[in-house]
Amino acid sequence: MAESKDTREKLEKIRRRALKLGFDRLGVAPPELGAAGRRFEQWLADRYDGEMYYMKRGGSKRLDPARVLPGVKSVICLMTNYFTTPRTLDFLKEPDTGDLSNYAWHLDYHDLIQPRLRQLEDCLAEEFPGCRTKGYVDTGPILEKPLAQRAGLGWIGKHTNLLTEGLGSYYFLSEILVDVDLPLSEAAVDHCGTCTECIDICPTGAIVAPYVLDSRKCISYLTIELKGPIPHEFRKAIGNRIYGCDDCQIVCPWNSYAVATEEPAFQEREAVKGLIALMQLDEEGFRTRFRKSPVKRIKRRGLLRNVAVALGNSGRPEAVPVLTEALADPEPLIRSHAVWALAELLGPEALAVVESGLQGETDPVVLSEIERIKTV
Repeated sequence: MAESKDTREKLEKIRRRALKLGFDRLGVAPPELGAAGRRFEQWLADRYDGEMYYMKRGGSKRLDPARVLPGVKSVICLMTNYFTTPRTLDFLKEPDTGDLSNYAWHLDYHDLIQPRLRQLEDCLAEEFPGCRTKGYVDTGPILEKPLAQRAGLGWIGKHTNLLTEGLGSYYFLSEILVDVDLPLSEAAVDHCGTCTECIDICPTGAIVAPYVLDSRKCISYLTIELKGPIPHEFRKAIGNRIYGCDDCQIVCPWNSYAVATEEPAFQEREAVKGLIALMQLDEEGFRTRFRKSPVKRIKRRGLLRNVAVALGNSGRPEAVPVLTEALADPEPLIRSHAVWALAELLGPEALAVVESGLQGETDPVVLSEIERIKTV
């Protein structure tokens, strides 16, 4: 049909525009989730979302894109590669430095991708006058990975990340909902086979079954999404990871095919990695250092909570002075984790240091941490 040919040509123009803007791939999915929606409901029922309450709040919208954009007929799914250099697990041998997830070494991807999405929406409006669109960069109530799989961008691996032949899993997803019937892409198929590398490597056993992640155990969740104290049973396993965890991606065989991005914004920036230096950041220092980084999301209190845990795992007596100073921090979350870290480094001798530094302490979480020292 002439109309379908015209639509295909318009979609091809949009694809070329997307590539020119810096997106690496584009696919089109129908706005239905099918079995993926039922799996999401079961995941919520199992409480694997932890304290990510927004997952339940926006649950009905995540299950039905028409609740996000009434009349939606197609979902344009896009990927943006952020891979720079191959990684190993050697960072675990550097207890003096903090490890961040690969994407966190770069500029905040939202600031880069969101304007590009808006330009692509403008392109859609030019090709389809009067159309309505809604774009997201992992900030909206969209189940982006199942939609991306239906759009042919990749398959959801056993670690629950999206995998793409020739690219691996180091990329950001974004999407545009549009009320125009567009030619659909062929859905991607699973190529994980019998491999269980990601399941076997997970430090906390968070991949409780193939394709099922219990966020409450995941180090990325614990160091980024969780706002309160990190559960004691996971603190040792965190090691020196202070923002996210890439272990399951590092060992994935498909990531051996990853191609380095040419995007200047994703080239690794010089970073303050020393844990002791990070523990000394005040509010102004934190804002200056992480103003354009994804790390700003967890605020100073979240980062220093994580850094305190990493210092406690470092085995370095040189960390004792800065952790002792942290006992006077105005944030109870930081004080409580400093108590734990001192106990890890000093053993029974920590109690005297902690009680001296926390005279008059009233916060219940900090007090409970002190009580733990007394019972060990």
